[in-house]
Amino acid sequence: MSDRALLGAPAPYEKVIERFRWPDTAAFNIAAACCDFHAQTEPDRPALLEVGPDFAVSTLTFGELRREADKLAHALVRAGIQPGDRVAIFLPQGRHVAIGHMAIYKIGAIALPLAALFGAEAIAYRLADSGARVVLTDAAGAAKLAPLRAGAPALEHVISRDGRGDGAIGWHRFVEGVPERFDTRASRGEDPALMIYTSGTTGQPKGALHAHRVLIGHLPGVEMHHDFAPQRGDRFWTPADWAWAGGLLNILLPGLYFGIPVVAWPFQKFDPEAAFAMMARLEVRNAFIPPTALRMMRQVQNPRARFGIPLRSLGSGGEALGTPTFEWGREALGLEINEFYGQTECNLVLSASHAMGVIRPGMIGKPVPGHRVAVIREDGTLAAIGERGQIAVRRPDPVMFLGYWNKLQATREKFIGDWMTTGDQGAVDEDGYIGFVGRDDDLITSSGYRIGPVEIEDCLIKHPAVALAAVVGKPDPLRTEIVTAFLMLKPGHVPGEALKEEIRLHVRERLSAHEYPREIHFVSEMPMTTTGKIIRRVLRDRLINGEV
Repeated sequence: MSDRALLGAPAPYEKVIERFRWPDTAAFNIAAACCDFHAQTEPDRPALLEVGPDFAVSTLTFGELRREADKLAHALVRAGIQPGDRVAIFLPQGRHVAIGHMAIYKIGAIALPLAALFGAEAIAYRLADSGARVVLTDAAGAAKLAPLRAGAPALEHVISRDGRGDGAIGWHRFVEGVPERFDTRASRGEDPALMIYTSGTTGQPKGALHAHRVLIGHLPGVEMHHDFAPQRGDRFWTPADWAWAGGLLNILLPGLYFGIPVVAWPFQKFDPEAAFAMMARLEVRNAFIPPTALRMMRQVQNPRARFGIPLRSLGSGGEALGTPTFEWGREALGLEINEFYGQTECNLVLSASHAMGVIRPGMIGKPVPGHRVAVIREDGTLAAIGERGQIAVRRPDPVMFLGYWNKLQATREKFIGDWMTTGDQGAVDEDGYIGFVGRDDDLITSSGYRIGPVEIEDCLIKHPAVALAAVVGKPDPLRTEIVTAFLMLKPGHVPGEALKEEIRLHVRERLSAHEYPREIHFVSEMPMTTTGKIIRRVLRDRLINGEV
C-alpha cells in the first residue's frame, strides 16, 4: 500500500469511516502531485502504457512526462497563455493527453477536455462558451476544427501532434527552442484547474469548473471501488474517453498520482472480445468499465477460459449497473463489480467495495469516506428509510465543483441550502445503502404511478433475446405516459410481434402490470454519449416527433 493512500490499510467500512481525515490542500497543484513528485523520486517509473496495433506497447515514464510537459508549459507561456486561460485538449487516449494536462496545470491555466468523438456543434459551443485560446489536438481534430474557428474568436492556436495542416501548428514546431525544465506554479487547492461540460440532458451543456483539490476529492472513491488501491502490481485501464470525468478523474489522474501505470488504448468502436484480449495481454489489474460496455461484454462466451482474467478489481458507474450484470461479474469473471456513483459536478461520492464489506446487488453502495451524501425531500429535509427522494451531497466537499462557467444563477439553483442536488432519484435502506431509481427527467408518470426506468431495463435484459434496453415514457392522453421500450437483440433473434408479446409478458410477470412496456421498438443501435450512456432524451424525442 502506498503512503499516499487516503483510506489507510484494508479494514471494514465502519473502521475506515472512523479514522478518515482529509489532507490539507491549502497548497496543492495537480501537476506537482502527479508528475513532478514521481519524476524527482522515480523518473524511470512507467506512467503510461500506450497500446498500438497488435497490442504493441510503448511506455512513457514519469521522467519523460515531466520533460515533455515542461517544454509544452514553456511554449504555452511563450504563446501568451496566462493563469486562468482555457486550453482545450481534443485528443483520444494517449501520451499527449497526459502531457497536455500536466503542462496546463503547471502554468495555472484551466484544462478543457473535449471528447474525441464530439461532433462539430458540440465542439463549437464549448469553444465559444469557454473562450478557449488554444486547442491541443491531432490531424483529425484539426480538420474538424478548421471550419469552426470563425465562431470561436478567442481561439488563437491549434496545436496538432501530427504536424502542420488545416490551420494547425505542428506540436514539435510549437515547443521548438524552449527549455526542458519549468518551475510548476505554486497553486492553492481552491484555484481553478479544469472544466468539464455536462452532457446537457436539459438545455445547453454547462461548464462545471473544478479546482486543483478535485483530484484529492476523488482519491477515497478510487481507493474504495478498487478495493484499497494502490496495491503491488496494480495497473489501471478504462475504455471511457479521458475527456469524461470518469476517464480523467477516476483513472488517468489518480493513476498518475499513485504511480500506478495507466493503459492508454485508443479505439474507434468498443469491441468486447478485443477488450478481454487486451486486458489479458497488458495484465490490467484494475478497470473502470461503464455498465453499457459490461453488458456488451456479457455476450462474450467463456471469457475466463478463453482469455484469463487478470483483474483484481472492477468498478462501474455512470448509469445503473443492474442485478443481471452484477451477477454475471460474479459468475463469468469471478469478481464483485463495485458500483459507484457521482456526476460531473461532484463525482465519486457513493461506492461499493467488496474488500470493505460494502456490496449489495441492486444498490449503489454507501457514502465514500469524507463525503456526506443523503436522500432529501424537496424542502431539503432528509427522506425516511425507503422513501424516494433526490440524492444530494453536502458542501463543503473537496470533490465539489466551484460553479458553472458564467452561469451564476444555474449554480445557485443546483443547491437547496448546503445540499448540492443531483437530479437523481434514490432511496436509502435500513443499512444505509443508497439505491438509484432514475433521473428526475427520466421518471415516467403513468396512470398516477411514478415509474423509474432502471428496474424495467434490468428486467428486460434478463430476457434471453435482449442485449440492450432503454425505457422511456411516451405521451399518452389517457395515462399521461405509457412505458415504451427500445431494444437491441442478441444475434440469432428475429424481431416480430410474437417476440414483443413474449417480452411484455416477461416484464409483466416479473415486475407489475403498470410497469410492462406497452410499446416495444427494436433498434439496431442505441443513441449514446461518448461516455457510453444511453441518451433516453433522444429516444423520447423520436417518439414525440413520430420518428418511430
